[in-house]
Amino acid sequence: MPTHKSDFLNILTERGYIHQCSDNAGLDGLAAKGDLVAYVGYDCTAPSLHIGHLLSIMMLHWMQVTGAGKPIALMGGGTTRVGDPSGRDETRRILTIETIEANKNAIKGVFAKLLRFGSNKTDAVMADNAEWLAPLNYIEFLRDVGRHFSVNRMLTMDSAKLRLDREQELSFIEFNYMLLQAYDFVELARRYNCNLQMGGSDQWGNIVTGIDLGRRMGTHQLYALTCPLLTTASGAKMGKTAAGAVWLNEDHLGAYDYWQYWRNTEDADVGRFLKLFTLLPLDEVARLAALHGADINEAKKVLATEATALIHGRDKADAAAETARKTFEQGALATDLPSVTIPASEFAAGIGVLAAFVKSGLVKSNGEARRQIQGGGLRVNDEPVTDEKLQLNSATLTGDGVVKLSLGRKKHVLLRPE
Repeated sequence: MPTHKSDFLNILTERGYIHQCSDNAGLDGLAAKGDLVAYVGYDCTAPSLHIGHLLSIMMLHWMQVTGAGKPIALMGGGTTRVGDPSGRDETRRILTIETIEANKNAIKGVFAKLLRFGSNKTDAVMADNAEWLAPLNYIEFLRDVGRHFSVNRMLTMDSAKLRLDREQELSFIEFNYMLLQAYDFVELARRYNCNLQMGGSDQWGNIVTGIDLGRRMGTHQLYALTCPLLTTASGAKMGKTAAGAVWLNEDHLGAYDYWQYWRNTEDADVGRFLKLFTLLPLDEVARLAALHGADINEAKKVLATEATALIHGRDKADAAAETARKTFEQGALATDLPSVTIPASEFAAGIGVLAAFVKSGLVKSNGEARRQIQGGGLRVNDEPVTDEKLQLNSATLTGDGVVKLSLGRKKHVLLRPE
């Protein structure tokens, strides 16, 4: 039986999005009437968001499609200049304003894939907190906003406390981040009638501080809703791989590699990730999650294709699935595997196998390549590499004019001389 009046909270509960809520009944009432205006903030620290951000974007998506209210995607053009200390042991690198602007413009596109923007009641809007943070007068800010904050209480927040407990430096500029995020909530309440902030559970302290600031500065009632910080069944942090973050922008991580990330999901995580990262109906999720043994691989392929379709589109998701099928099930050379090019003249002269694997991005260094060779982990054209002095040249080309480099059984890159 549904436990809430609103479809929004019922779906978020059933799919596993909810970790903390400041006032379940109050939030449910607003959602049932379609009166939510909710925001999530995204700092512009890189030219792409990663799948750690995807959970909160999906929460905005479900709010919109259930008619619960208006989503606001808040770009942190201002807060990125300070840096959020949450969940970090070291100070974030201070970025130039030009870099922040470039990053902001690069990450905007992903939201249009999951949100509908426009001028209607539940259409999404995009805002940038630089609009109100950049012109702030420091003295006025201290007087009007800073006076509402207790340093004693701020020191108990995880973003500060964990850093200090580990005897890691917490800069004064980072310590101010909590004030700025709380002030964002107040400004969005005033400008857009915003009444809900959502985010990861590590943001709970900052969000409820914003609720308290709103009460002190005379806004309407504000609410908080957080999603869990995901880890895999084996305890690894979600969205991190040996090669780095799982980026959402295709120029940072191609559709095929994105598909492969989801295909390699641990068996115990398949059902949970189908709920969180696809739009499949829950009865279909339950059917797939119930598969066992070798059959669970079919569920993983569905997860990979559906998750990839959300971010890269159905055509690229299906193409990635077909490339994988050809590569792994037929043993064929799929020429649309990820590839890197190398000047034909350089290739004709011969390139060492260690350098080739580094250039492909499959390994990070010659030393790592040597270790993989010793463990039997590297292959050229599906043949194990046993000689670290092997030279790749025109004699190594397949009939398709490429060299297939493989790390293990699942990671492949085509080397293309051009």
